[in-house]
Amino acid sequence: MLMPSIFGENLLDDFFDGFASPARYMGRYNTSTAGIMKTDVKENEKGYELDIDLPGYQKEDVKAELKDGYLTISATTKNEKDEKDKDHKYIRRERYYGSCSRSFYVGDAVTQEEIKARFDNGILKVSIPKKEAKSEVEESKYIAIEG
Repeated sequence: MLMPSIFGENLLDDFFDGFASPARYMGRYNTSTAGIMKTDVKENEKGYELDIDLPGYQKEDVKAELKDGYLTISATTKNEKDEKDKDHKYIRRERYYGSCSRSFYVGDAVTQEEIKARFDNGILKVSIPKKEAKSEVEESKYIAIEG
């Protein structure tokens, strides 16, 4: 039986978020990465400012790499929780390993030294300067005409 919807959303979406609902496996939405790496991009006169949300990550978990004009931000995490009783038998043991990454094209003219990044309270702030792409001027090559 179909559930009624308001504005295109199922009324019970939030209720079933924590359960293994079939919709999650059919690609409708993925709640495990819903809040990770949301990015705000602001442009100013000097360049671009990126604010990337990385909740639950530490500074040492985050890496930024510039290669072939692409700035790639990646983050990995490892979280283990072990609870044992007095006989050192597991009562509960949970493990979570995860990673995420996102790439932005910044152009070939930007160098690694020009990009500044700061991690503060789960938000990675990246400053990228505006650079004009070097236009390659075609040289006219003349052929000598004899005679």
